[in-house]
Amino acid sequence: MGEFMFQTKTLYEIAKNSDIRINEPMSLHTTFRIGGPADIFIEVNDIEEFASIIRYLQKEECRYFIMGNGSNLLVDDKGYRGIIISTMGKSSNKHLSGKKFVTALDDICIYDKCSSMEAVFFAEKGYSYNADRLKFKNLVHAGSGVLLSKLASVVCENGFAGFEFAGGIPGTIGGAVAMNAGAYGGEVKDVIEGARVITGRGDIVVLKKDELEMSYRKSIIQAGHIIILDALFAFKSGDKEQILSKMKEFNDQRKSKQPLEYGSAGSTFKRPEGHFAGKLIQDAGLKGYRCGDIMVSEKHSGFIVNVGNGTFEQAMNVISHVKDEVMKNSGVSMELEVKVLS
Repeated sequence: MGEFMFQTKTLYEIAKNSDIRINEPMSLHTTFRIGGPADIFIEVNDIEEFASIIRYLQKEECRYFIMGNGSNLLVDDKGYRGIIISTMGKSSNKHLSGKKFVTALDDICIYDKCSSMEAVFFAEKGYSYNADRLKFKNLVHAGSGVLLSKLASVVCENGFAGFEFAGGIPGTIGGAVAMNAGAYGGEVKDVIEGARVITGRGDIVVLKKDELEMSYRKSIIQAGHIIILDALFAFKSGDKEQILSKMKEFNDQRKSKQPLEYGSAGSTFKRPEGHFAGKLIQDAGLKGYRCGDIMVSEKHSGFIVNVGNGTFEQAMNVISHVKDEVMKNSGVSMELEVKVLS
């Protein structure tokens, strides 16, 4: 901890509106409910402050990790030797219309049938190659700390279609853009226009849709030291009742098929091309396979769940066993969708 004393003192000066904690158990901040203490844990909400913290850590060459609500994260029980920054700090819960730019990580700004002036504004900011592409579309500008479920609810309330698939996905905008989150035939790349990011050099730039290089559960964000500040989305107008009905249908399916009653990090493995991860695991006879309190879900084999006081070691043992057995049974290599932090 001694090596971080100087950084902590300076961070308190930079992050005056953020919550800084020392030796914070990460089990309190992940949906898997696993993880030892981070040396320094910061919950931030103000975008400018967030950017200042990142620039400082880059300058000092500190080890750090950015997280949202920890829904796709497995943290070592030994903890994290470095600084973890959560975008889930001090919620302002602002959902605004007509505001020019988000200023907090949980801001949501709505532009119903975007005007020519608003389209020019976002095009000049770099979110699109030209204003005509944005004109008259329903735009939603959201900070990276906004929960996907919250954004889906706001989008629905305004009668915008195309985001129904996201209503039950845990996680934040930042993580969803980074991994191109999706479900039920929809993906973030279907509705995103661009994202404002901090590069590894500390520069703030906007990456347009094609520059994000989004594909199945991937984007350019994962390839480099790029951190998302906010994102701009475009939606078609739709029938509010039909949108709500579709969201309910998707959520009902999730509740009936997924083990939401247990701690997990969602789908443990990416879907191999031409296959379904859950079926491959089930065909290998692994449904219900258990190591301590970590097991392959009996409801959905694509989920590895914490049924009690599971540990990082138990989780990694189950993951390793599943990968080995699926390879033996079907010859398919399983790639983790969950981020492992140690």
